[in-house]
Amino acid sequence: MRDPDRSGARDECGVVAVYAPGEDVARLTYYALYALQHRGQESAGIAVSDGRSIMVSKEMGLVSQVFDERKLASLTGHLGVGHVRYSTTGSSTWDNAQPAFKVTPTGTGLALGHNGNLTNTAELAAAHGEAARGCATDSDLLASTLAHHDGPLDGALADVLTRVRGAWSLVVMDERAVHAARDPFGVRPLVIGRLPHGGYIVASESAALDIVGAHFVRDVAPGEIVSIDANGFRTRRFAEAGSAFCVFEHVYLARPDHRDGQTSVYASRRRMGVALASEAPAEADLVIPVPDSGTAAASGYSAASGIPYAEGLVKNRYVGRTFIEPSQTLRQLGIRLKLNPLRDVLEGQRLVVVDDSIVRGNTSRQLVRMLREVGAAEVHLRITSPPVRNPCYYGIDMATPAELIASGLSVEEIRDFVGADSLAYLSEAALVDASQRSRDALCMACFDGRYPIPVPPEQMSAGNQLAMFDQ
Repeated sequence: MRDPDRSGARDECGVVAVYAPGEDVARLTYYALYALQHRGQESAGIAVSDGRSIMVSKEMGLVSQVFDERKLASLTGHLGVGHVRYSTTGSSTWDNAQPAFKVTPTGTGLALGHNGNLTNTAELAAAHGEAARGCATDSDLLASTLAHHDGPLDGALADVLTRVRGAWSLVVMDERAVHAARDPFGVRPLVIGRLPHGGYIVASESAALDIVGAHFVRDVAPGEIVSIDANGFRTRRFAEAGSAFCVFEHVYLARPDHRDGQTSVYASRRRMGVALASEAPAEADLVIPVPDSGTAAASGYSAASGIPYAEGLVKNRYVGRTFIEPSQTLRQLGIRLKLNPLRDVLEGQRLVVVDDSIVRGNTSRQLVRMLREVGAAEVHLRITSPPVRNPCYYGIDMATPAELIASGLSVEEIRDFVGADSLAYLSEAALVDASQRSRDALCMACFDGRYPIPVPPEQMSAGNQLAMFDQ
């Protein structure tokens, strides 16, 4: 079930696959997952193989909470996959933590990590028959389908993935090889790195490559399967490549140091701020970001406008998902759990506040109120994306249409609700330019309602959750 206190778009999942003979693969995977922690804070897991058997360790919690020296030392092998999870389908429980592990009819093992959402789960479940009854998530269904397929895993992937619809990047392994694949539209990111002493790593973002010293090679292409084993690195296509990269990865989801074949996220966000200064100028004394996703954009806005940049909000780096409910009094403090204003910087100042998006509006309202309480003279809110009017069905928990404030209110009505002196959003055209991709190469459905991958009516009626799974 969706937590009613979640007020913004939520990250989805992060995946890693490593093949590195002679290396401590569990530790490499651990550090790579550390770099992807922002993509999921509910659970973490690693599966490794020594060429004979697969060992899986996964628990609820952050990477640093799930794994310690003793647990990593028990995970011996030269290939592995890892996963950090934020649930967009299925409940947040240990059973749904990944990697999902299955045993094939021949007794071999299979471990799978998945980022994204499948849109034809009902069709896949019907084709899978009775075995689908025990599947609680789309990831579990995909793992079960692959495990019950005849023949080697790379062939199973090539066959099964032709029937899978949706937005996803996945990693999967058996005892002897790791594989990675990306949906035919390339909605979710997936990159390949070469390790310094031989071997490869595939991960959701390039920061996971950087942390283990891997050299960025390229993106996994849309519709491509990458396989790595004792025979080396090979690829095959299971579908023609399209392009509908999720622009919200650059707006909010990805780390600023993530880079792909086109640009870095930091550069993209800075261009958003420069464009926003041109499209929505304001008379102000300071430009401040809402950290962290607003930081690069605020610096761009400051440079383009000539208004000085300041860090007026201090972020608590240790606030992730909490299992301890605050009291009603503390709950009303809301955003103060994550952000604290610097009174001596902000008092008496006219502020341009740069943030990435407004989803439900509650967080922005609390932010404006907090800034006024410390003495801000004016608050001009500038958003580095267009209004979010539509849910995401491709792996981001972004509320139902009724919960999205921009789906029912005008910009002026939203400004009045959040209490800002002015409010402006970046235009769709400027966002496209900042991404350095063509409009046809992007998914912008949360802004314009144009879904590049068909979404079944029953899934739309259930918000962004998958109707076949228990929520």
